[in-house]
Amino acid sequence: MKSKVRKAVFPAAGLGTRFLPATKAIPKEMLSLVDKPIIQYGVEEALAAGIEEIIIVTARNKTAIEDHFDTSFELEANLEKKGKTALLEVARAVASMANLVYVRQREARGLGHAVLMAKDLVGDEPFAVLLPDDVMDCPVPCLKQMIDVFDEVQSSIIASQIVEGPAISAYGVLAGVEVPGKPRLFDVSGMVEKPKLADAPSKNAIIGRYILTPAIFAEIEKTEAGAGGEIQLTDGIKALMGKEKVYGYNFDGVRHDAGDKLGMLQATVDFALKHEDLGPKFREYLKSLVL
Repeated sequence: MKSKVRKAVFPAAGLGTRFLPATKAIPKEMLSLVDKPIIQYGVEEALAAGIEEIIIVTARNKTAIEDHFDTSFELEANLEKKGKTALLEVARAVASMANLVYVRQREARGLGHAVLMAKDLVGDEPFAVLLPDDVMDCPVPCLKQMIDVFDEVQSSIIASQIVEGPAISAYGVLAGVEVPGKPRLFDVSGMVEKPKLADAPSKNAIIGRYILTPAIFAEIEKTEAGAGGEIQLTDGIKALMGKEKVYGYNFDGVRHDAGDKLGMLQATVDFALKHEDLGPKFREYLKSLVL
């Protein structure tokens, strides 16, 4: 019987220091991209891919995330009293959009450790990991593309994008060979973290979407902490590759790095231009600029 990906883990315990002072009191995952917090884009992507349960790994001072996806009785009562039915529907839709559960990462010990915190909630089944900082704009949701591949290969999958030139040095990079007849899928044989251009094993840069088998948890538990006392997810995946297949998948679409100031600005422009209400007026505004 084939396994099904039903659960998705969102690591959201980071401090968001690249956006200080904005993130001093507000979780970076709650920073607004046009009219929604960036984490909501990821949750919507997961739901569109058929995910049934969202597991968010939080930390101290992250309660705003829980509040956002919860019912706000006072707000709803106020909107209903004022007859603002459209806004009332928006507020209620956010609160009822998904089955969400939360687990705390008490110490900032890296992405691998954050994923490990979800072990008991995931159980013995494959699961997705979505990094909220990576906001995807795809004709078919990125995670849906990956789940369709997983349904066939039944193995862990790492999403990647082609990065040309020296910019590859800012990414983890996958080594591997293309699967015959499947130009977007390749058999991963290794990973190199932020290599120089001359040392990069390919142009396939890792981005923040994964589908992992439950065997990853045992490998993370055996992974030693590295710089800063952090346990890296990539180290766990490297160990997993010694025991089972791991694939890379070049998704169809655009990835925005909303964890970076410039990336956030670029994402804001792109999503604003596509916004049903704001798009036309915003386009005219951009045309009026003298640059």
